[in-house]
Amino acid sequence: MFSDMFTGKKVLITGNTGFKGSWLTVWLLKLGARVYGISKDIPSQPSMFEELGLAKRITHYHHDIRDVETVCRLVAEIMPDFVFHLAAQPIVSLSYKDPIETLSSNVMGTAHVLEALRRSSHPCCAVIITSDKCYDNVEWVWGYRETDGLGGKDIYSGSKGAAELVIKSYFHSFFARSGIKVASARAGNVIGGGDWATDRIIPDCMRAWSAGQPVTIRNPHATRPWQHVLEPLSGYMLLASKMWNEPTMYCEGWNFGPYADSVANVWDVSSMVVRNFGIGELVDISFNSQVHEAKLLMLEISKAAYNLKWAPKLSLEKTVKFTSDWYKAYKSNDMYIFSVNQILEYCKN
Repeated sequence: MFSDMFTGKKVLITGNTGFKGSWLTVWLLKLGARVYGISKDIPSQPSMFEELGLAKRITHYHHDIRDVETVCRLVAEIMPDFVFHLAAQPIVSLSYKDPIETLSSNVMGTAHVLEALRRSSHPCCAVIITSDKCYDNVEWVWGYRETDGLGGKDIYSGSKGAAELVIKSYFHSFFARSGIKVASARAGNVIGGGDWATDRIIPDCMRAWSAGQPVTIRNPHATRPWQHVLEPLSGYMLLASKMWNEPTMYCEGWNFGPYADSVANVWDVSSMVVRNFGIGELVDISFNSQVHEAKLLMLEISKAAYNLKWAPKLSLEKTVKFTSDWYKAYKSNDMYIFSVNQILEYCKN
């Protein structure tokens, strides 16, 4: 999909030990990139990063992006050609338990990566990943465009909206006339094999069923744009490759979401997972939910389709099947090879 764009290039991924970061690492290694990672911890157990033995395949630094001097030093040493910034506190429910952790990671962590690029002055292309929740969501029935207002009623959404403002201000203050190209990317609800994070529906299903318990659904009617993890990653890499070859016309915010027919509520997607596995029970506990979480959120992707020639490849049914197949293969296959093969299968679609 990207020809030889990443072959031999130095690519830095922050948050490389996470779900998205691990998949991005595998894909970039397959493309011949020299991958470097910065992450403060292994965010879950089990961990895709550990299960696939990725630490042995890349140069990995165990550091926190909230330490600005360390981030600046590492970027200056690596001098990356590409940067994908994924490090963040990614869970809405955790933002209520520890708002300062969420804000410091998602806002100041992003600022630190941008500051490191500014200080290094090394020409590179940086894609800063935020979230679809960066938009001020009033739960209308059409998708949010990149020009819509930012913000949110919960700390997580606010942190992502604030990160977008930091990205924009850094770009116009320091990068607009430099060799450093910066863009932001916003994706929807992402699922896929290898995710074991807390309070995500697919990992919750895997944990509950392996323990012989039903899955409790706290927000069954929440409607989301579901997509396989490889969909936004393909968008991030396509955006980065366009930035490499073109002037700063791509240094903006970009949406990478599914088509409208992949917008569904949590209960329906959970039921599809049950059907794919042939086991499992779901229990609605929405009456116990006390915190605000948006019930409807969709993205408009016309900008990426027209300007980047990017489009989603997988239907919702195939997205769930890809995800289920990975977990079915877990523990009985070489999951690095299995993951590479899923990437190859995805590219053929």
